[in-house]
Amino acid sequence: MSSQLNHFVVQNHLNCWSKMGQNSIVQPLLTDLYQITMAYAYWRSGKHEDRAVFDLFFRKNPFNGEFTIFAGLEECLKFLEKFRYSESDIEYIKQILPSHIEQEFYDYLSTLTAKDIKLYAVQEGTVVFPRVPLLRVEGPLIIAQLLETTLLTLVNYASLMATNAARYRMAAGKLKLYEFGLRRAQGPDGGLSASKYAYIGGFDGTSNVLAGKIFNIPVKGTHAHSYITSFNKFDEITHKELLPAGGGQPINFLELAIGFRMKLVSIFNVLLSEVSDGELAAFASFAIALPTNFMALVDTYDVKKSGLINFCATALALNELGYKALGIRLDSGDLAYLSCIARKYFQRVAQEYNIPYFGELLIMASNDINEETILSLNEQGHCIDSFGIGTHLVTCQKQPALGCVFKMVELNGEPRIKLSQDVQKVTIPGKKDVYRLYGESGAALIDLLQRSTEDAPADGRKVLCRHPFQESKRAFVIPSKVEKLLILQFDNGRISHCVETLQEVQQRVENSLRILRPDIKRTLNPTPYKVSVSDDLYHYLHTLWLANAPIGELS
Repeated sequence: MSSQLNHFVVQNHLNCWSKMGQNSIVQPLLTDLYQITMAYAYWRSGKHEDRAVFDLFFRKNPFNGEFTIFAGLEECLKFLEKFRYSESDIEYIKQILPSHIEQEFYDYLSTLTAKDIKLYAVQEGTVVFPRVPLLRVEGPLIIAQLLETTLLTLVNYASLMATNAARYRMAAGKLKLYEFGLRRAQGPDGGLSASKYAYIGGFDGTSNVLAGKIFNIPVKGTHAHSYITSFNKFDEITHKELLPAGGGQPINFLELAIGFRMKLVSIFNVLLSEVSDGELAAFASFAIALPTNFMALVDTYDVKKSGLINFCATALALNELGYKALGIRLDSGDLAYLSCIARKYFQRVAQEYNIPYFGELLIMASNDINEETILSLNEQGHCIDSFGIGTHLVTCQKQPALGCVFKMVELNGEPRIKLSQDVQKVTIPGKKDVYRLYGESGAALIDLLQRSTEDAPADGRKVLCRHPFQESKRAFVIPSKVEKLLILQFDNGRISHCVETLQEVQQRVENSLRILRPDIKRTLNPTPYKVSVSDDLYHYLHTLWLANAPIGELS
């Protein structure tokens, strides 16, 4: 392939990302076959134009926690905006459906768009809870049904990932967090999604270069152990000189670093024979190549006896020429202990050479870190400034799926309900609005679901909030503030609410988590947040439940 053609293909793919949402595979055929077979059955029976209302929600918070971050809305909106079957889509559908299906159905499919769909949604980045509709989809039955799988796949992982990232952010406090998970993610699409939603959830950057380009996320990275082990001795460095930052003649940087190392082995009482020459050669060559971005991986050999000595020698050589090293990364061993040792080394060097900034050099930790690792490190006491987190973050190892569902709640103005012996799976029927009620402290008290025909709750006015299934659980609430959660986001074939930047969504996550009491956010035995229904909706639900539940017979 010529370079010009290759550029066109790559650019076209990136354009698809910006037009379709997450990437070019987000299209109408990204669905389950049964959505298309149902669509035909609806069309064949004349129900395709019936007016339906569907709710997308989940039943249980992930990671043994009591909150979830809603994400994926932008991709959902862009998917609706571009929804249309291409000619090749129609031809493929003909191949997978039975041969007796009329051509008129395919002609009908070719005209379908989402122009008659209304989508109401919670704002992306908002903290949400079980049973609260994240999306409310209204419109012709056939098109609403065809949207189901795609909307679910766009919301499920995005919300799970953003929630996971938010939990890491809470555990790490103000420390920097970087997502390093591309190589461990579930494929390239999973890797790009992970980078995007980790950032929304509160991470500071990613190692994923393509995600940085597409989503405008800060990109960070150091080097691998292979770079260190690629050097064995000093004469493997072919270019040993470095120009001073202020200009002038090139200086033999390697000789400068070796000289500082001779002094450091004495200061730290380390045998020179224990310090790796190959490691210093690697550090020096990397510093010569990137003098303003020198951050070194120091655990290839021995952190205390080699890695830290060689790093400090290289950093001092950089300082001598007017540059500042950034810091180190620890990727193995006792991270709490080694980080404290590293800080002591830096502070000692800062004192010995009167270089104040040296004592504050960055210490990053990686090595298969999860939420519990960070909490444990906090208890041990450490000197880590930032974490690079990969596998446990991007694969959501504690819980692989959120479990959002898409349920019909109304058809042609009549309520629809799904019954189950498991009460948790009984749906709340009818078109509903959702309100968040706040107390005087500014904390969220309760989320209230009510029928869309009801008057909205008002600030300072008492409202009865009921558990949807337990009659005795009820309480009067006098909210100091009321927030409507479901907002019209898509109407008349267009996005009707401004699509926000990732930075704005990230800020909403931070602000949204502040409204929760600490006991709801804690890691161990968090307090469940209450989701209630209005008195009217409670009776509506139970009347419909009794009307649809079969009456048993004893004999």
